[in-house]
Amino acid sequence: MMKKAVETHAAPSAIGPYSQAVAIGDLVFCSGQIGLDPVSGTMVEGGIEAETRRVLDNLREVLAGAGLRLTDVVKTTVFLVSLADFETVNRIYGEHFSAPYPARSTVQVAALPRHARVEIEVIAHR
Repeated sequence: MMKKAVETHAAPSAIGPYSQAVAIGDLVFCSGQIGLDPVSGTMVEGGIEAETRRVLDNLREVLAGAGLRLTDVVKTTVFLVSLADFETVNRIYGEHFSAPYPARSTVQVAALPRHARVEIEVIAHR
């Protein structure tokens, strides 16, 4: 199996030497997304709620670039700078995913790129 980079202009470009996602076989591994606006390349304003919505919109677009949808996601990892934001992120996350929900891990981290408060990465299956 050959791996193939997934790239879309509908989501923010990678801010480092990595792909927005990589497809190999029936799996697509999406790099973590933060609340960057894909047009301006700047962080969205409005706090954790606005960031979380932008993160999930960005992931939706990266998955679309691979011909997939959020319903194809089987695993997510949520990185939070503060676990105090967990309830807000969880509520918005629940608006975007439905049963059977993806497996998920949530971890608190010291910091994220661009002073983001939340980052989410996903694995999807065709």
